[in-house]
Order: sequence, then structure tokens, then C-alpha cells
Amino acid sequence: MKKGYAGFGYNPVETSNHFYIVKPKDRKEPVEVYERFGWAEAPDTEQPLEAGDILKLRVPRRKWEAVQKDVTAEFNRRLKEAKKPVGKFATGGTALERQLGKELLVLLWGIEYNESAGIPRAIRNWQGFLPEERWWLYTMTNAASGKLGDRKGWRMALRYILCENPVDEPQAVGLELTETTYTR
Repeated sequence: MKKGYAGFGYNPVETSNHFYIVKPKDRKEPVEVYERFGWAEAPDTEQPLEAGDILKLRVPRRKWEAVQKDVTAEFNRRLKEAKKPVGKFATGGTALERQLGKELLVLLWGIEYNESAGIPRAIRNWQGFLPEERWWLYTMTNAASGKLGDRKGWRMALRYILCENPVDEPQAVGLELTETTYTR
């Protein structure tokens, strides 16, 4: 761990709540996202999963690989701004600071039941949200449909918000405001 940090911005001294991404060596196996409330003191950052860890999502490896580069760039940009060590998603396990984990789940829940062709649009729309907006979306979704395999309510709304929203198209024209003078 660099300066007490593991993965992407997670420091076990600051809080025990974090997210943990498990990327198996076998590329045919799905990537799993866990919410965790403890950190085992280990010589490396690989963490044993415990009974209290909550499996939030399983996503096919191909979908994970389609978002990994953009997510890494976004999170590392913000970690650099905060003067924290940058991270990378390693084979095995990678810890994420709690807020970053929430943001990641918003994106992954959005693409979970969508065709892979919609992933670039989902990434662009996800990048268009402020971190605080992503946290709010996570909170609403997690409260109503945050369990593994949920396909209802906010969970499906994320799919439409991220994958079906046409606003991000490059040819979209912005609204121009002009000054108008009225006379009597």
C-alpha cells in the first residue's frame, strides 16, 4: 500500500467501509463488486472475502473491460487532484474508496442488462454527471433495488439514463440564447 492507501483512494485507517472489485485470473469468469465493512491486515492488498461482505454485482468480463480504462482515468484524475496515490484495477482484488465505489456501481448497474454496443454512450453520460450526482443516483438505486440481480425500479432507470439518453450525441445542438429587444 502506498502511504496507507490501497487500490483507488482507500485508506483503512480512515474508514472500514469500502468497495472491493474482484477480477478473476480466468477471463471467462465475471468481475464481482462487493461492499465491505472491514479490512484484513495483510502484507499485500489482496483481501479474503468475509461473511459480512455484500456482493452487489456480477458483470461479464467483456463489459468490465469496456469501462475499465475510462473509469481508471476518471478516478486517477480526481485522486491526483486530491494529492492521493493513483490506482489500477489488478487481477485478484482492488479496493475502492467508498464514494468511488458508489460511482462505479452507478455505471455498472446502468450497463448490466444493456447490449454492449450501448456502453460508450453510457460512459459519456456517466462522465457528464458530477460526483455528487452519481452518489445521489447510487443512494436512490441502492435503497430500492441494490441487491444482486435486481431488475426493477431505479436499477432499470439507470440503464435508460445512461444507455438510452441521446443528449450526449456529438451532433446535438446546444440552445443559444440571444438578446431580443421588444418595442411598443
